[in-house]
Amino acid sequence: MAFTYSNETVMEAFRLYSQLAMNGAAAKERMQEYMADDEVRGLVDQFAAEVDSAVIAAGDELYLIPLVRLSPFHVSNDYMKKTYLRASAVNADLYLMYLAMIVFIGAFYDSYQSLEPTRSFLPLDEWAVLVQERIESLKEHDEEQLKAFEKEFSYNWPAIIEKWDTMDDIKETAKRQTGNTISRLSFLDSVRRFLLEQQLAEEVGAGELALTEKTRVIVERYFMELEYNRGILEFLYHLDERNKLAGEGEQHAVNLEN
Repeated sequence: MAFTYSNETVMEAFRLYSQLAMNGAAAKERMQEYMADDEVRGLVDQFAAEVDSAVIAAGDELYLIPLVRLSPFHVSNDYMKKTYLRASAVNADLYLMYLAMIVFIGAFYDSYQSLEPTRSFLPLDEWAVLVQERIESLKEHDEEQLKAFEKEFSYNWPAIIEKWDTMDDIKETAKRQTGNTISRLSFLDSVRRFLLEQQLAEEVGAGELALTEKTRVIVERYFMELEYNRGILEFLYHLDERNKLAGEGEQHAVNLEN
């Protein structure tokens, strides 16, 4: 069944979509229009779907977010390197940056097993510890396994491990170091800038980050879904669950013996 829309409705939807496409967001008044008119909302959603994107309402704003890498609204790798990383950055830096963001979000949601945040903020130094835990988890796989997982998930896991391990573990400063080395905290500070500028995180204290409403909505709708995360969350955290179950089994055995 085909729907017939008035010219006024089509133009209103197009104006709203154009604002989203240009700015990535629309303010409160535009969100109210989007939420109040089913026809306008339906058309805007269709426009977004045509470019592999989705419109979400978070707080008092609307956001246009890309759902796939090929979406024209997806932030390109070259832009990420030039804007947030060093001039000498390579793909391994990007892989590590993506891993750091996954870990950041996972820290609020008990890895990938809950849809409600379990903490209110994350200090930068604790974030570094959590990334280190994921790196150690990756190291539990042998080289052949990591190569196989690289093909499956399109992440160069050995390069991520090497990139993190070669960074200076300097905890007293988040400033960039001289020469070709960079501290882990300095690297995470670059990721922090990206999260803040994309309104995915907000600062709530010195070196402390919290999730925005935008991120919470994205997590609820997309982040935990296998269709969008491609199993990466389960891969990164499944060893934790396996070890946890093994520990519970050992404890149960001890209890039986006693």
